Amino acid sequence: MPDIDTSPRSTASYDWSATTLGDAARWPLPLRLTSDLLLNSPLPTLLVWGQETVLVFNEAYAALAGPGYGRVPGGSVPPVLPPPLAAAGEALARAWRGEAQVVTDASLAFRHPGETREHRFDLRLSPVRDETGTVRGVLLALAPATAAPAQEDVGDASLQILVVEDNIDSQYLVCEMLKAFGHEADGVAHPDDALALLASRRYDVLFSDVSLPGMSGVELAQRAVNDNPALRVIFASGYGDTLLRHLTFPYLSLQKPYELDQLQDALAKVARQPAA
Repeated sequence: MPDIDTSPRSTASYDWSATTLGDAARWPLPLRLTSDLLLNSPLPTLLVWGQETVLVFNEAYAALAGPGYGRVPGGSVPPVLPPPLAAAGEALARAWRGEAQVVTDASLAFRHPGETREHRFDLRLSPVRDETGTVRGVLLALAPATAAPAQEDVGDASLQILVVEDNIDSQYLVCEMLKAFGHEADGVAHPDDALALLASRRYDVLFSDVSLPGMSGVELAQRAVNDNPALRVIFASGYGDTLLRHLTFPYLSLQKPYELDQLQDALAKVARQPAA
C-alpha cells in the first residue's frame, strides 16, 4: 500500500467546485462536519451523501482502492458501486432507515494494475442526520476484521450512549465517532434535556462534559447514577480532574482534547465494568 499523507485535512484542503457537491462553503453543516471527520480518520472511510450516492472518501480509502478509483476526495457519483457498499447489502439499507450497523469480516476485492487485491474488514455504518433528524447520508468505516461474535455476546457489542455537550459542533462530532465505533448515541446540550432522556429510556453510558449550562456535568452524573446505579459515566473536561475527586461512584475521565484511541479505550473499559 502506498504511503498516506498524514497531515491534517479538512474540506477546505480541496477544491470541490468541479464535483457534484460544489463549493464546500455552501454545504449543509452535517455534510461539512462529517467530511472533516472522515478526511482525518486513520481508517479507510466513505461517506455516501444523498440517495443519488455521491461519495466522499479519505486518503486511506484511496490508497486501499487503488489509482483507478478516482481523485481524492471524490464528491461525485461513482460509475461502479464501490466494494464496501456492495458488501454492506441490507445493512446499508438499514443505515438509511436510521439504524447503525456492523457487518463483520466482509471480504472486499479491489482492482489494482495487473492484479486484484482482497482484504477483510468489519464495516461500520452510521446514519448522518440533519437538524430535523432526517438521514441525509451514511458514514461507512472499514475497521480491521474481527471474528464474528458468539450469539450470546451480540447484545454486548453496542452501547447505548447519551452525550451531553453544549457545543453543538463538538456534540455532533462525538456522536458520529461513537456511531462509527458501532454504538448508538444521542446528543443533548442541556442537563435538563439529559435528565428527561435518562428518565424515558435506558442508556448504558453517560458521556458528559464537566462544564454545562445550569448544572455541572458532575451534578448531572450524580443525579443520574442515584436514579440508575447501573449507569456508567465518562467525563470530558478541559480543566483536569479537580472537580471529580470527591465522587463516590465509578467513572472515567478524558482530558480535552482527546484522541480517538483514548475514547475507544474508555468505552472498552466501561463496557467491562460490572453492572449494578
